[in-house]
Amino acid sequence: MHSRVGENAAALSGNNLLRALRPADAAILNPRLEPWIGGRGEIIYEPGDPVRSVYFPCGPSMISYLVVLQDGSAVETALIGREGAVGGIVSKGRLPAFARAEVQFPGPFLRMAIADLEEAKQQSPTLGNLFARYADCLAAQVFQGVACNAAHSIEQRTARWLVSAIERTGGPDIPLTQDQLAVMLAVGRSYISRVLRTFKQRGILEVRRGSLNIRDFDALRATACECNESVRAHFDEVLSGVYPTEDELIAA
Repeated sequence: MHSRVGENAAALSGNNLLRALRPADAAILNPRLEPWIGGRGEIIYEPGDPVRSVYFPCGPSMISYLVVLQDGSAVETALIGREGAVGGIVSKGRLPAFARAEVQFPGPFLRMAIADLEEAKQQSPTLGNLFARYADCLAAQVFQGVACNAAHSIEQRTARWLVSAIERTGGPDIPLTQDQLAVMLAVGRSYISRVLRTFKQRGILEVRRGSLNIRDFDALRATACECNESVRAHFDEVLSGVYPTEDELIAA
């Protein structure tokens, strides 16, 4: 039996991808969605695990995709917040996960079984089309991230990551330590410490115990490379209205 979360679950969820559903498609998905609370650092699946459920981050919740290397280290490849979903969006069946999916910022999610999503897509081709377009946007984010890591400075990449996190969660407080940020960017902690110290001196942010507080979002965005804007532009073209708007961001 499915856990019903309300007739208007998609519209009220705080997940923009669900909000983009047509009313008829929302009516199909709503009875299949169930609430779930993700804790910080909680692993949704590891590489090789069967992907049995789709997770929709709501509000400030956010998930990282991380590729796990042979030495046990992990490198982030994508951030997924209220603009998207994690797990089996396009693929049919419970295929194995390639990367680790980890809750980066804790909070509420909606989730549903892969089998239920496939059944829903069979009922409505427009559902399949929506998720296929989202998968294209997610791939664009991964491609842009590869280019960013190769071409831009640690300062630019740090600013870009923080901007991306704020856009997905609504900031201005980012519940992340310097060590965690260093892991996300695959750089040494000493590099991150120097960058954050520079940002603090410029009045861009404050470093607090277990979090970063953004003081000047416009200056942070000006410091970032163009990669986040490129991803946003692609989202806007392929899935207009899904990527968080300026009204959803923190006040400068």
